[in-house]
Amino acid sequence: MAKLSTEQLLDAFKELTLIELSEFVKAFEETFDVTAAAPVAVAGPAAGGAGAAAEEVEEKDSFDVVLEAAGDKKIQVIKVVRELTSLGLGEAKAVVDGAPKAVLEGANKETADKAKAALEEAGATVTLK
Repeated sequence: MAKLSTEQLLDAFKELTLIELSEFVKAFEETFDVTAAAPVAVAGPAAGGAGAAAEEVEEKDSFDVVLEAAGDKKIQVIKVVRELTSLGLGEAKAVVDGAPKAVLEGANKETADKAKAALEEAGATVTLK
């Protein structure tokens, strides 16, 4: 198998949906016995040292992305819900019409933040729980 360059890997990841990328990260963590969240903990306040890193790990690591309201751009919000969840048009419309409703459940912080940003950009009101 030919070794892929960093650029080729990044291009491949750009093609993935958020859910596919989240599943890849989980599989990568299991395969190599690592945690992708570790660099985030290191980026915390330097003065705290190891204590701050331990606190970071103890924080909530599973989030539900809850659509509170679709706003006035309902079609855009439905499109984003479909991209985030791989739901069909009817199911995505039902999620948006049924707001408040969870769009993603048990997502990691990074995935939840990206989903929240994408939904808010489309005009929706979103909370993380």
